[in-house]
Amino acid sequence: MDKILQLTDTIKKYYDASDEEVKRIIAILNSGSYKRSDRDYDFINSDTARPMRLQLEYLKVQSVLEKKNIEKTIVVFGGTRVTQQSRADLRYKMAKEALTKDESNENLQYQLKVAQRVLDKVKYYEEACHFGSLVAQYSKNHSQTPVHIITGGGPGVMEAANKGAFDEGEDSIGLNIDLPFEQFPNPYITPGLCFSFRYFALRKLHFMHRARALVAFPGGFGTFDELFEALTVIQTKTIEPLPIVLVGKHYWQNAVNFEFLAEEGVINRQDLDLFEIVETATEAWQYILHWYENKSAEI
Repeated sequence: MDKILQLTDTIKKYYDASDEEVKRIIAILNSGSYKRSDRDYDFINSDTARPMRLQLEYLKVQSVLEKKNIEKTIVVFGGTRVTQQSRADLRYKMAKEALTKDESNENLQYQLKVAQRVLDKVKYYEEACHFGSLVAQYSKNHSQTPVHIITGGGPGVMEAANKGAFDEGEDSIGLNIDLPFEQFPNPYITPGLCFSFRYFALRKLHFMHRARALVAFPGGFGTFDELFEALTVIQTKTIEPLPIVLVGKHYWQNAVNFEFLAEEGVINRQDLDLFEIVETATEAWQYILHWYENKSAEI
């Protein structure tokens, strides 16, 4: 109320306006059209302004990474539900206790089965953490052109890879995405290097823009989306080739029958050479190093 009275007095003095004229001017000031465009959030979030939002989402991340002199990254993907031992143990314990109270419940039987599979994948959380450490250790010895871990910034495998770099005292990057359900960045991303995206497309662009390799651990739809996007742009020669490593032989050989795709003729047999399936972080890192050695190039 005080602000309105103050504004009214100011207008009256400025225009020598009547009460009716003051009301009209205030109505103009409060109208959506009068808002300055960079402060008009209804306009900024409109369909009309989408090209501007896309450009800003690219420019903000680009400008920050350029200022930080971040030129090379290794992308790590993997499931949010591939978790550490304590969390997997708790999930299994809760599922088992629930089934004990209703042993004939098929849904609870299924939940216990899934909890066991999650428990079996704890090793991949640990391998992702180890991989992040290996990359960070390499960067310490190549300070001229360090290589940074970059993930989707969430829990699970992403958290593990960021943690591996964090434990070595090295910076790492997280690219979060706004989702309908609540989420937070994991605590191991370097402050100032975690970004929030509205558009998956711009997030994908920044994943690949500085990528020197891509490593995919067991994961769900998001992991498959990013993996096959990368395989597609390399297969079609849209970007220069880079090493792609899938960690977890049992998982990947059962999740995707790549040989079947080649036998069906929907991909070429040489497309099977676009990636390597390994079991451990050490094997993944060695494959990446050898890939660049064979190219007589640095990561």
